[in-house]
Amino acid sequence: MKNSLLIKTWLLIIVLIMMGCSHEHDSKESRLALMKTTQPAPVKIRDQQERSISEQVKNEVLQNKAIYDAAVIEGDKRILVAYKVKHFYRFKMKRIEKNLQKQLKHHFPKKKFIVSSDYKIFLESVRLKEAISDRTISQKEAKKRFNEIIKLTEELT
Repeated sequence: MKNSLLIKTWLLIIVLIMMGCSHEHDSKESRLALMKTTQPAPVKIRDQQERSISEQVKNEVLQNKAIYDAAVIEGDKRILVAYKVKHFYRFKMKRIEKNLQKQLKHHFPKKKFIVSSDYKIFLESVRLKEAISDRTISQKEAKKRFNEIIKLTEELT
């Protein structure tokens, strides 16, 4: 009985150590993205030099009283909006997403939006933003990761 408890304790310690070491490559902002408000700056992955609307989109999203943090990534044809909902509004997430989609379509009718409240999508968006701002990935790789995040949002729905 004591051996069984001792083995379980050691296994738990090993698992905790492994979990702690698994995120060494993440920056401070991406590690804290799920625990607190990070307010990542909007990112533009496009080659064109036209004026970006991602800052306007982020401001529009943050006007919603149920949303406290948002990450916006503007691609060639689509804009990804990942956001975090205040705890009190978690039961209304489907309605919030529907209203946000409608609100963004109303204000930016020529744009196509992918809207997600999933934490994994938010975290991947923050990581992509950091990689772009740190210039650790090329424009081509950034577009590829952006499309992978879009596919992930489609799989989760």
